Amino acid sequence: MGISRHAPGGLLAATALLMLWAWPAGAAPKPLFASDGILKLRIEAPFGDLIRTAPRSTSPYEGKITVTEPTAETLAIQLSARGISRRRPEVCEFPPLKIEFKEKPGGESLFKGQKSLKLVTHCKNDFNYQDYNLLEYAGYKILNVLTPASFRVRLAEIDYVNTGSSSVRIHRRGYLIEEASEMAQRNGLKEIKADKIEPSQVSAIGTARSDLFQYLISNYDWSNFAAVPGTNCCHNIKLLGAAPDSRRDLVPVPYDFDSSGLVNAPYANPPQGVPIKNVRTRYFRGLCQFNAQTTEAAKEFLQHREAVLAVVNNTPALSNGRKKLTIDFLETFFGELSDPNKLQHQILDHCRG
Repeated sequence: MGISRHAPGGLLAATALLMLWAWPAGAAPKPLFASDGILKLRIEAPFGDLIRTAPRSTSPYEGKITVTEPTAETLAIQLSARGISRRRPEVCEFPPLKIEFKEKPGGESLFKGQKSLKLVTHCKNDFNYQDYNLLEYAGYKILNVLTPASFRVRLAEIDYVNTGSSSVRIHRRGYLIEEASEMAQRNGLKEIKADKIEPSQVSAIGTARSDLFQYLISNYDWSNFAAVPGTNCCHNIKLLGAAPDSRRDLVPVPYDFDSSGLVNAPYANPPQGVPIKNVRTRYFRGLCQFNAQTTEAAKEFLQHREAVLAVVNNTPALSNGRKKLTIDFLETFFGELSDPNKLQHQILDHCRG
């Protein structure tokens, strides 16, 4: 399994990591992410001001969130723009949002145990962008199928309302993302914050799973070992370990898939140094030292083929045309895994280092 017994916490730490990769699912999540039922929400805030200032500011605005289904409740919140590229107006007309609860949600609240949440929005009013949003949501659900070391998400139908107005500004689907600390706790681990890490510090099998998933969705907007300046390691990756100061057997958890080939958004482009012309083309970027574990992960992924395809077929409101294109795209991946020659020549031979 590639799990060291020398991480801080001794046998307890090793057991936690072993359980992470042995169990088909993590421990029960908090109420918000315990169901896949579609939420119906109304979010009120000064959206005109928030959208206008989003490119240069993430300052919060006063607002409130109302759940109309499954159980009615209203909570005071602070709402702010978040992210980097999707705050730019040339990319998105409507930025991703961060919801912070002004008071601790009560024991009967759907949001019990939540302090703040990321909300992934529709980006643009064009209905094609609703499909892009749903495909990114499907990316998270696919990773849930493959490993419990993944973020839970909850789909919602949302009415966005300007403060003081009785009319809906826009109605779109979006989804909420589990907090990193909650995801780590659910897996019996801790979120790790570091400026930089080395390949020797990560779990070999955990990294192989993460890298093969990135190949599955044809995503290039990530790094397991480096961060964007001014942020913690790593780029679009959260690290989990046995303790906050752990620096061995770290598990990378991918997030933020809007630039992937799975989504195929118009603004997604391959990074410099990757010899492809568009993000729909897969190119493996895992490290050669993990090739044995990548082969192991390939066998695991093949076992989940039907469940992965079912995620796409069962994604609510995703257009039938987009479903078919996505299924075809995923099937080419499983075709590579099931053919030893393709696995070797199209994946393993392209490893780095």
